[in-house]
Amino acid sequence: MKALVRWGATLGLLGSTLLGSVFVGNLSVLALSEEKIKEKLDAIPVYLITNNQGLPLSRPLSDNQTTGASVTGVYMSREEAQSFIKELQNVPGKDPKIQKMVNSLQVTAVPLGVIYQELQQSKNQSERLLFAFKPVDREVQGAMELLRQSGQKVTQFTSVPIFAVRFSPNQGYVPIQFKSDNEEFIPLFLSKRDAQGLLNQVRQQFPQADIQVIDIDGVIKTLQDKDDPWLNQVVLVPSQESREYINTLPREGRNNSGTARPQQR
Repeated sequence: MKALVRWGATLGLLGSTLLGSVFVGNLSVLALSEEKIKEKLDAIPVYLITNNQGLPLSRPLSDNQTTGASVTGVYMSREEAQSFIKELQNVPGKDPKIQKMVNSLQVTAVPLGVIYQELQQSKNQSERLLFAFKPVDREVQGAMELLRQSGQKVTQFTSVPIFAVRFSPNQGYVPIQFKSDNEEFIPLFLSKRDAQGLLNQVRQQFPQADIQVIDIDGVIKTLQDKDDPWLNQVVLVPSQESREYINTLPREGRNNSGTARPQQR
């Protein structure tokens, strides 16, 4: 994919403190096929900062394990990616050529599955592009609050948080059912607020229901490693911001809304 080709012109303005965990995409034996995993990840749009040719802003990595590799930031929020571009454009005293380059930056949305696919195809290449996720700040804070409420001592959360609703801490995940058929799905939310909405419905019947905090790395590893039939039912639910963005894109059809089906599994 051309949008994921390494952008050789590094601005030197992308600080490492901006980046979350580096997703390097190491594989073990697959429980689901790569195609199935990609299909699930494709439901989530992520946002790269690119130039006017669609090439991502990147910086080289110099440690011994990633010699020749470079890294680019992957934003979970389009608004936060746009805000970062504005910050770069407003830095005073840049060389005119650098300023022109910075002014050409834009936000490019790609499916998360495309990044996953790119990582699998390039995992044995020394000069590959790695992806460092920048999670949404409020979702990170929400994840840490939930973890503290469960008794865990956490001071940071460096990955992208995922929120899953359970019937209780020791029981299974709550499924939803689409109105168009009887098929059940297990939603994993990118937004704590969305998970809370499902939890509020379920608690009317199951008072012990709660929200489990996991992360995108753990989800992908589970899809790769585990041989459990219920994994086929897992669906990733984008945040409201991303859903609104998706709704602006031309599509032939739209999915029906899901409703909670609070029946114990």
